[in-house]
Formats: sequence, structure tokens, C-alpha cells
Amino acid sequence: MTTTQPSSNKSLAFSTGWDLAFTVSAGIVLLGLLVVASGFSFFRHQIPTGSPLTRMLQVLVAAIRKRKLQFPENDEEMYLEYNKEEMVGEVLPHTKGYKWLDKASISDGKSGNWYLCSVSQVEEMKIVLWMLPIFISAMIGYIPIPQLLTFTIQQGGTMDTKLGKIHVPPASLMIIPVILQLVILVIYDRLFVPFARWITGCPTGITQLQRVGVGFIAASLATCIGAVIESKRKSVAEEHGLLDSGNQVPMSVMWLALQFLAIGINDVSTFTGLLEFFNTEASKGMKSLGTAIFWCNLGLASLMGSVLVDVVNRVTRRGGIGWLEGNNLNRDHLDHFYWLLSILGLVAFLNYLYWARRYQYRQHNLAPTS
Repeated sequence: MTTTQPSSNKSLAFSTGWDLAFTVSAGIVLLGLLVVASGFSFFRHQIPTGSPLTRMLQVLVAAIRKRKLQFPENDEEMYLEYNKEEMVGEVLPHTKGYKWLDKASISDGKSGNWYLCSVSQVEEMKIVLWMLPIFISAMIGYIPIPQLLTFTIQQGGTMDTKLGKIHVPPASLMIIPVILQLVILVIYDRLFVPFARWITGCPTGITQLQRVGVGFIAASLATCIGAVIESKRKSVAEEHGLLDSGNQVPMSVMWLALQFLAIGINDVSTFTGLLEFFNTEASKGMKSLGTAIFWCNLGLASLMGSVLVDVVNRVTRRGGIGWLEGNNLNRDHLDHFYWLLSILGLVAFLNYLYWARRYQYRQHNLAPTS
């Protein structure tokens, strides 16, 4: 049976108390805030030129109002006002697709921001609509990652945290994917990108959407590894009669590094790929919106993951407790949940692949000129 570890080897939270641990953490955050605030006078502030959300809403309203108008014979009759193009940040050429939105830029003698929009305004709206399927499919594909990170920490709390003469607090396991990300990024930029560029001719080696797809494959692999390790952990606990004891299972916490490795690959691929995708595909006047869409994607994925946990518990309860409702991880069915996440990740990847193959990057989505 594993003995209780001396308090000197434990983390601050366990050896002294959570109150002091949170106080120290808050102090570090405050120190960082002061450092950032000290540089405010050196920041470059760009004066806002209007909200992209307002411009897109104007396009929708104008297109609906003029839905009965006939299209002009050529694109040159579309409304173009360079004062409005300056608000957008660049002159966007007219593209094919979502043709019903083009009616917002047809002039019929009336004026007003909510009745007549420039071509670039319409194209901004089209860009967002083109990215919408990628946004939704990527959100679904990212659902397993927050859940895997959360439950991996719980797994680590039941395992042998001894690493040599020190004991690793379960919460500090998050440093493993961070270190792996740093290593993987160097390998990716210095080795993979030049090699892939030589094969594909693409400046970045592979496209942003391809990079995201690699990350989703890694996410499915991470949940598969997590399921196998959790099954092994429970079998070790059963062999040593520790299912209900609450003591540490004699299995090294470093086994979790395998699934953290896959998570690191996912972060380097999906996280970076999505951020680059939303920023590069957005127009100059929508850069802030592109970043917001990215973080909204991650936030919704975490929210949907919480909903998934609740649904799984409700479905698997059957008069008792659900897979993840118990207070004893050894009696829960975390391994089953990981397999469910693996299936979800695979289905999400196939769905993402469908939309990614049909997505046309901005520079390739130009309508033929007359």
C-alpha cells in the first residue's frame, strides 16, 4: 500500500493550504498586470474606423430590402464608394457565391448605409459565411481536448507522482504539453516546413486547413491513448486491491505524457492553424473579428464539452450513477468516455474534412471578369 507522502515533497496547495496557494497565484497575476500596465505609454493605438459587425448587419438588411431587384448585366454597375472602402481597410474584388448578398450593392437611386452598401462590405459578409462551416466543424472537432485536459489531471491525482526524489503535483502536469509544444514547434518550423515546401511548393509547407486537420487526427489519437492508459490504471488498481482505498495506484504519472504528447501536436497544429486561418482569411478591417472568432470557437468547444459530460451522465445513469458522476475515479468509467470522445473526434474530423476540401481561399475565389 502506498504511504502518505511527506508534506515537504508536496505542492504548496497540499502542504500549506489552497488559500495561500491562490493568494500566491493572485500576487503573480497582479505583478504581471503591473508589468503590462507599465508599457501602456509605449503602445501604438489605432483609432477604430467602425465595427465590422455593424457593416455586415448593414449588408444583410440592405440585401433583404432589395431582394426583388434584378441583377445588373455586369459587375461594373455594382456600387463602389472609396470612402467606405477605407473603412473596410482594403478594396475587395467581387467574388462569386452568395449572389443574393450582391443586391445590397445595387443602386436604385436610394442612399443610406442601411440601404446601399459597397462591394467590399458585401465581400466582408461573404468571407464570414465562407468561414462559417469551418468554424462549426472545427468547434466540434475541438470538443475532446478540454475534456481530455481536465480528466487527465484527475487521473494524475490517483497515480504515483514520484519522479526520482521529488513528487510532481498533478496540476503541474500541464507543463508537459507546454514543453512538448516548444519542442514540436522548433521541429515543425525548422525541419517539417522546409521539407513539405520542397514537396508541395506551398510557402508554409501545408495549408492552414491541412494543418488543422493534422491536429484533429492527433486529438483522436490522444483520446485513444487516454482510454488505453485509463484501462491499464484501473486494472493495476484492481490487482493491488486499491479500487476503494483512495490510495495512489502504483503506476507512474509519467504514463500520461503519452497523451500529452498527442495533445501537444494538436495544439501546435490546430490551435496555430485556426488562428492563422481566421486572421489571414479576414479582410484588413476584420482582423480583430477574425481573432474573436478563433477564441469564440475554443470557448464554444469547452461549453459543448461540458454539455456532453452532462448528457453522458444522464444517459448512462440507469437508476445508479453515470460514467463520470462518482467520487471514486477507480469505479467510474472514464475509459469508456475516452472511447466515446475518440469516436466523436473521428466523426468530427470527417465532417471537417468534407468542408475543408470545399473551402476556397480568398485568392482563389475570384469571379471571372468580363
